[in-house]
Amino acid sequence: MTGGASMTFTGGSNTQTGNGWAMNDNIAFAWNGELDNGMTVDVNFLLDNGDGTGAQIFDNRSLAIGMGDAGTLTFWGNSGDGVISANDDKMPAAYEESWNGADAPGQGAATTNMFWYNNSSLMDGLSIDISHVPSSTTEVLSTTEYGLTYTGVEGLTLSYNQGKDGGAGLGSKIDNKILWATYSYGPVTVGIQENTADSEVVSSDEDFTSMGVSYAVTDELSVSYTQSKLDYELGTLTDQESVSFGASYTMGSMAFVATHNKHDNVSGADTSDRDWYEIGVSFAF
Repeated sequence: MTGGASMTFTGGSNTQTGNGWAMNDNIAFAWNGELDNGMTVDVNFLLDNGDGTGAQIFDNRSLAIGMGDAGTLTFWGNSGDGVISANDDKMPAAYEESWNGADAPGQGAATTNMFWYNNSSLMDGLSIDISHVPSSTTEVLSTTEYGLTYTGVEGLTLSYNQGKDGGAGLGSKIDNKILWATYSYGPVTVGIQENTADSEVVSSDEDFTSMGVSYAVTDELSVSYTQSKLDYELGTLTDQESVSFGASYTMGSMAFVATHNKHDNVSGADTSDRDWYEIGVSFAF
């Protein structure tokens, strides 16, 4: 059993944030075992401040079945990720993505009661991921997404991911493709990413590009700079451009984090610019 608590303050210009103070707390439970045939079973679930009346009593619930060289199959009862949502922004950042506080890039299909498969035994340095979201009341059509990640060169991570999101139904499917790469050399990590979301809905395509660099000043202190652009196909919208500075400092089980993001043309509106900031402190036990 592990847990933690955090307190944050967020705010920004040209937005209604209300009371910027917020708290989060959680207790995570995990246990595992090995079957007579050598397969493993891992169960995880989380109790946090989002639970209660009208919500799942335990969220982030997962059951993972390890099958050795045949890979691992995970069933997410709640709060699972799809391959696309898990890779929507993989740029190195000390804290939060560059678009935090503005419009986010498309995030594929993810819902309750979904599947994730991973296998890292097919070839040295190569990992394959497959997520499947069955059709339901929230996901009209089932969606399968695929990802390949290569780490066979020291310091380099290269990943390609794709899937056609059918959650909105026939005539509204979105073909998502994501390519990203990071390279680490000593305390420095640099990255570049490109996402494309081609929608069957007229003039609804979006392209996302981002790059970033992080620097581990010490074992405790890290800083980062990232920038991104969200390009809308619809002619009445202007590209959203974001720049972010982030920092994190750990001291034992306590961590301090901060980010300042500057957004131009939030959600494509050329009259909407925004400065966004967030600071926080967290404790783990």
